[in-house]
Amino acid sequence: METVVFYVFAALALAGALLVISFKNPVSSALSLVLTLFSTAVLFVLLLADFVAVIQILVYAGAIMILFLFTVMFLNLKPEALKFESKNLPFKVSVLLAVLLFVGYFASLGFKKGLSFITVSSSNLEGFGTVEGVGTSLFTDYLLPFELTSVLIIVAIIGVVAIAKKRAN
Repeated sequence: METVVFYVFAALALAGALLVISFKNPVSSALSLVLTLFSTAVLFVLLLADFVAVIQILVYAGAIMILFLFTVMFLNLKPEALKFESKNLPFKVSVLLAVLLFVGYFASLGFKKGLSFITVSSSNLEGFGTVEGVGTSLFTDYLLPFELTSVLIIVAIIGVVAIAKKRAN
């Protein structure tokens, strides 16, 4: 059963990611990204990383997507840019399904041949996906990328405020 859930949500994540880059409408792309993020959260649940899955939904699918949509609204795009593009939609969906079937078929062939997987000992899994494990990893191994990300977000906020002030004048 877990294998079926994995394949379904992995396919949904791939489909959502492909839709993100195929839509011209930023709102449609954002909704496709939400599909991708929710599918990834389900994959985290399958890995028994419940905390990471919840954070994936709350932070990325929730807060970051709202921030993105506010930015799209702030840019004050023309109504034609926000229209849903349904031109050639059946063709796009059929190509997407064909690609997913192609990838799924060859992935299943690889699994049938018995690819060797890395064995994980129980000592490596201790604390995986928990609040303590994520916090320890984040503030020891990944402290510099974490801090650089916060600086990047602050720079982006300052840039948005500067653009807003220019438009107001």
